[in-house]
Amino acid sequence: MDDMFKEALELVKAQATVRAMTAEEMTAMVGTLAKSLQALSQPVVEPAGAVPAAIAKVDAAKSIRETAVTCLECGKVCKIITGKHLALHGLDADTYREKWGLKKGTPLACKALARARRKKMKEMQLWERRKSAAGAKPKADEAAPATGKVAKAATAKPKGRPKKA
Repeated sequence: MDDMFKEALELVKAQATVRAMTAEEMTAMVGTLAKSLQALSQPVVEPAGAVPAAIAKVDAAKSIRETAVTCLECGKVCKIITGKHLALHGLDADTYREKWGLKKGTPLACKALARARRKKMKEMQLWERRKSAAGAKPKADEAAPATGKVAKAATAKPKGRPKKA
């Protein structure tokens, strides 16, 4: 017996347990399912160098839109193309950009998300905190007595978990 025919019989059998079916309905359903499963199992032959239809419509530069980004490999639409998603295609961000002709520093996030992140970073002003922290460290070292290793050992925290009493 054909594998697709067996699969169709199993599906119709499961359907018949859920609802009442006549013999004609079952035979018609088995026939249509077997044909459908056979058609699905046939490999799709695409011309050499052809790009899938969903991806062909999206130009690399137009794949990054205001509220969504389209993966040029699989056509998935999301807010950001993560490294985990690119790993599914066997790529990293740099090779993805190179493969699809995007500029080296192009963010793989939608424009709105990139804009919001940029604004948040400007508000946080981490570079100012770093300058002030770097300026404060040498002053603290100068104020501390130069007793050497003994002072460091006294201020060091004990390793491991504290012992129960």
